[in-house]
Amino acid sequence: MSPTDASADAVSAASTDIGTGACPDAGEDSAARGIGRSTDNEDTLDLRLPDELVALFKEGRSGADAATADAAVGHGQGQGQGQGQGRWSWSDSTVQRALRTPGGDDLLDGLADWGPIATPAGVFQLVPVRVERDLALVCRWMNDPAVAAFWELAGPQNVTEDHLRPQLAGDGRSVPCLGVLEGTPMSYWEIYRADLDPLARHCPVKPHDTGIHLLIGAVTDRGRGLGSTLLRAVADLVLDKRPACARVIAEPDLRNIPSVTAFLSAGFRFSAEVDLPDKRAALMIRDRSLRDLL
Repeated sequence: MSPTDASADAVSAASTDIGTGACPDAGEDSAARGIGRSTDNEDTLDLRLPDELVALFKEGRSGADAATADAAVGHGQGQGQGQGQGRWSWSDSTVQRALRTPGGDDLLDGLADWGPIATPAGVFQLVPVRVERDLALVCRWMNDPAVAAFWELAGPQNVTEDHLRPQLAGDGRSVPCLGVLEGTPMSYWEIYRADLDPLARHCPVKPHDTGIHLLIGAVTDRGRGLGSTLLRAVADLVLDKRPACARVIAEPDLRNIPSVTAFLSAGFRFSAEVDLPDKRAALMIRDRSLRDLL
């Protein structure tokens, strides 16, 4: 759950609310990580493995991790698209993900490897944020008055950086991304595990529910249905890439009628009104079972 709400669809250029945008604070995140984890030492079974077996296990794991990292580097070579000054490359994000978690798997099933998809608006891809490459762009979007009214991240670059880094340094439960359309970065997304987010304290969520936060950066891209098109495409992408996920959810501000309308146009259904710490939200859900009907 995020304490801010930003538009991105953009049925109206004046209203930029599609989903929410702030990552949970340290206290909330720590509490979320504790879900389902026993803290009773009396329930812990103390086993000691032979030293020889431990050594063999470490040796095998080290080799597997190195192979995974090498494969990730190889996968990223040659990828990217020209954009502005220099070239875009997704390989760095892939390597960081592979090195961060044994086996190269994270809580979002390797979002960096999901690849491009065809949409009615053109070829689109979610590209995990790299601070050194993307900070200035995301900061500029956050300082757009229409965005700042909901995301509340206006200010110098360190404000945006402080929002991004906890997610990038985390375990993959929330992944900040640029939305790249036809080679041009034009939107900011956060794809997150809703069942592991503080949002789960305030509304009913199911295991592997996946949440979406979105803002569209350029004013010229708002107000013409582009947000709805991309929301539908990304929600379907999540369902395709995460077989265990039965629902994609979002929680726009209930007062933002254009945003709620955009979600409805993207195949989401209105589920409930939810009282969150910072707003009263419309819980929007895209069900796997209804994706071909809505």
